[in-house]
Formats: sequence, structure tokens, C-alpha cells
Amino acid sequence: MNLTESMTALAQQAKAASRQLAQLTTAEKNACLLAMADALEANAPAIQTANALDMDAGAKSGLSSAMLDRLKLDAKRIAGMAKGLREVAALADPVGKVLDERTRPNGLKLRKISTPIGVVVIIYESRPNVTADAASLCFKSGNATILRGGKEALHSNQIIARVMIEAGRAACKSFPEHAIQVVATTDRDAIKELLALTQYVDLCMPRGGEGLIRAVTECSKVPVIKHYKGVCHVFVDAAADLAMAEAIVLNAKCQRPGVCNAMETLLVDQAVAGKFLPQVAAKLAEKNVELRCDPASFHQLSTINYQPLQAAAEADWSTEYNDYILNVRVVDGVKAAIEHINHYGSAHSDSIVTRDEARAQQFLAQVDSAAVYWNASTRFTDGGEFGMGAEIGISTDKIGARGPMGLDELTSYKWLGLGRGQIRT
Repeated sequence: MNLTESMTALAQQAKAASRQLAQLTTAEKNACLLAMADALEANAPAIQTANALDMDAGAKSGLSSAMLDRLKLDAKRIAGMAKGLREVAALADPVGKVLDERTRPNGLKLRKISTPIGVVVIIYESRPNVTADAASLCFKSGNATILRGGKEALHSNQIIARVMIEAGRAACKSFPEHAIQVVATTDRDAIKELLALTQYVDLCMPRGGEGLIRAVTECSKVPVIKHYKGVCHVFVDAAADLAMAEAIVLNAKCQRPGVCNAMETLLVDQAVAGKFLPQVAAKLAEKNVELRCDPASFHQLSTINYQPLQAAAEADWSTEYNDYILNVRVVDGVKAAIEHINHYGSAHSDSIVTRDEARAQQFLAQVDSAAVYWNASTRFTDGGEFGMGAEIGISTDKIGARGPMGLDELTSYKWLGLGRGQIRT
């Protein structure tokens, strides 16, 4: 079977499974999810063994420490995956909700109800926990999913999916055989073949670097919800509580730098730059964060001999590093911060630290991003942190889903017309 034939068979199986999935009751779906969660924990040693193969190969191929962190599955992260599945099971079923009802003058009753999308292709890099997150959310929302992870996580992704599928089959006789599928080949042309099958595939969601997302968007013939790069900002206002600002900056940059909601640019009001930059730099130095600075911040930090330090290039302001690298710029007030963010940002997540409510409200209203914060870290842009359970990703699109995507964002809708013989005149 050649690549075109194998991808067509995969998509056909998924389409058939999606129709079976739509018939499962909420109780059946939840029973499967709970069984999957238990199975992930029970098979944690085997999952870690498979993950070790990926980690070893990644280290030998030169993956950065931040990327290796994204790839790693320790006991805590496996438990986190299981916890995410249980949280999804506990959430309300998003299918069958009545979204709108109206009765026309002729007596025709119209009802708008939520429905599964159908077949969803998820393309992602590095983070094998996405396998469990994406599969569970698609399953609960009645969608068949085809998972195409990065080659660096191939062993991890395959065992996670296999454990979940076997648990689902054991928990429910009606579990569709092909509700969850993993693309086994690492051939890049597989994506192109799969995303040309518009008669079977309903939606694609790529998760990963900007290059991956742009490549998928350019080749896909099916609709794509884009999860573009996270060039996130924290702006420390002149009226900020500087101790709070320091804690937020350190969390946003250093807690987990390899993820899309980590801060990439620190903006500091010129009125407090002289005090705040040396203060926060002392903490950033402990994490060996490389700083790329505009002239004003470069001058401030060079006087304290901060290392490593270099002048920022124009391209840096638009770069998602996913590493211990941070841009720094001194700005003249909240208006200048907003202008910088709206020009260079990726419409992902941005935060202002201030005690001035008027400036905070201006920032919240005028920064055009999916998530905008006042006195909080950008790291909160996450389905779990938003109470959605596991997330399918974070959309930076404006049409359709925006921000963290949970169950509701994985549904479409249809109209039901209830008549008594009405005809249009």
C-alpha cells in the first residue's frame, strides 16, 4: 500500500468511527475516559521506558534543553495526563446543547444544537502529553482524531495512544475501533496526502513552531485552526508593585520557557527601569537567562555587568525563543507598551503589572491578544488553568475559536426545523 492509499484508508476509518462516536452516550464516553486515565497510570513504567528512547535520541540529535523538557515524561507528567482525562470526563458533554431556539410567525420551530465536527487531524511537535490531551477532548466531543506527532516523540506517542485505545475497548463494547489513530510514518508527505482528503477530514489543528504551522496551512485543503507562535509580553508599569512584578516576570519566563505562553519580551516603563531592571536581572542571572536589549536597557544592565547580554536585533522582537532568552525594552508609558505589543506580538498572551486601574483597563482593552492579564503571569493561558480540563491547543485566530480550546471549541452545530406541514410561499 503506497502513501496515498494508506492515508486514505486512515481517513476513511476515522470518518466511519466519527459516525459511531456520535452515537455513544455521555456515560459511555466518560467510562472510557476514566478507564484510559487508570490505564495511563498503570502503564507508567512502560510509557517512561518508551519515552526514554525518545529522550536519548533527542539528546543525540542536539535538541535544546528546553525542547528536551517538552519531550520528557516523568511520573508527575503521566499523572498529569491521567488527571486531565478525569477532568474531561467530569466536564459537561458539549454535544447536544441547545444553543438557540425560536419560533417563526408561521409556527415553524427552529432549534440550534451543538454537534461533533467529525474527523479532526492534530499535528504537533515534541510534547507527547498532547496525544492524551487531544485524543481525550476529541473523544468526549464525539470527534474521531488522527494524531501526527513529531518524529522525536514517536515511541512515546504510540504507546500513549495504544494504552488509551485498549482501555477504551475494554470499558465499552461500542468503542469505535478507529476513534483514535496515530500516523505511524514519519514521511512528511503524509501530512500533505492526509490534508487533501476533504471528503473525510473536517478540520486540522497544527501545534508547534511557526514553521510547522505555516507549512501545514499552505498545504492543507481542509480548514485549519492556527496555533501560531507565542511571542508573549509582560509590561511593568510605572505604578507596579515591583516585588510582584519580579515574581511575575520570573514565572512567565523561567517556570517553563519551552512553552508557547512563556514570556519572550519584558517591557519596562522608563520611570522604574533604573530600579527594576537591576533587581530582576539578579534573579534572571541565577537562571542564566540571555538578555537581548534595546539601547536603554542595554545601558542599564551593562553598568551592572550582566552576562550574557547583547543588543537586540529587529527580528528578535518577533521571535519565539522557547528557551532561556529574553528581550528587554524600556518604553515611555502604557501607550508605548501597547503599540509595541500590537506591532511585534503574536496575539497570544500579554500582561501588565500595575496598581493603576485606569492604565490596566487601557491595556486590557487595547492589547489585541487572545488572553490579556492584569497582575498575573502569561503562563495561565492554558486549558487546565482556565478550568477546561485538558486543552487541544491555544488558537491565535480571530475567526472561530480563540485562546485555549476545550470541549466547546471542538463542536459545530446544526439547525433542527420542527414543522406541522409548513411550506414557503
